[in-house]
Amino acid sequence: MTSSLYIFGGSEGERRASRFWVLLILSGIIASAGVLLDSTATVIGAMIVAPLMTPILGTGYALVLSDRPNVLRNGGLVLAGALVVIAVGFIMGLGDPLPVVADTNGQVAARVTPGIIDLVAALATGVVGAFAVVRSDVSDTLPGVAIAISLVPPLVVVGLTLESGATAEAAGALLLFVTNVAAIIATSTVVLLTYQVRAAAAAAGQHVGELRGRTLLAVGATVVVIAIPLLYGSLTVLSDNLVVRQAQPVVDDWADEAGWFVSDVAYAQGQLQLVVVGTPPTPTEASLRSALDEAGLTDVSAEVTLVLGDRQEIATSPGAAPAS
Repeated sequence: MTSSLYIFGGSEGERRASRFWVLLILSGIIASAGVLLDSTATVIGAMIVAPLMTPILGTGYALVLSDRPNVLRNGGLVLAGALVVIAVGFIMGLGDPLPVVADTNGQVAARVTPGIIDLVAALATGVVGAFAVVRSDVSDTLPGVAIAISLVPPLVVVGLTLESGATAEAAGALLLFVTNVAAIIATSTVVLLTYQVRAAAAAAGQHVGELRGRTLLAVGATVVVIAIPLLYGSLTVLSDNLVVRQAQPVVDDWADEAGWFVSDVAYAQGQLQLVVVGTPPTPTEASLRSALDEAGLTDVSAEVTLVLGDRQEIATSPGAAPAS
């Protein structure tokens, strides 16, 4: 187990280290390309290639053995790897003339507003990852674990959004990465202790230090601290969705009275954002305000984008064969 989780350990440490950095940089490039192209399949490919899971699990393993040098070594490797991937994302973003932000990119939008469900998923993934390490008969699940946990993609999103000037979105993506790392370390620690890895390591002649309760307390406290902003984010999203659900029929009726239709409704930072499509005459803002007030949304402001357009049908040429 030591040889598989300690990248720099053993006689093959140099070869493992070079493989780690090559795969990490390549996965960062692939993930950046996937985000820029808004391609889920490409991003998944980057997840499979990414080697960050190994030093993260290695950190949990070193914590269980109270192996301070390897805790620092693996933790430092995770931090250095994260900075490298962020830099790769930033550099890749320089080649795109348009801002890479949540409003225009689905891959970014999926990673900048983490919630409590992301923590739950990361905890479960950490259990599976550690389980695959201690049980050779389930090691074939590791590719699935790599896909399930999001490590490199949020880091490249940090780099891409930083290059685009969207610092708040970069912070959200970084929070997602930190959440995943903390959850994996916490759950892997529990699984490895459950499987009595300390006794197995001692029997194999490996040095095992004294495991203090404050170490486990610190690991658990880290997860709790991270859960606070995630819970807040989840409650904010839930509240926003409730506002949209309450406002949707109101704005639909308001637009329909003028012969228009609502193509998009969103709510963010206390403001309802509407995109309404139709032809003159335009619906009045005063009537919308009155309708929202009657629906109990007096504290919700609204921003309306009117799109003037008309739908026309172009007939086929005479004698043209019908489309199959």
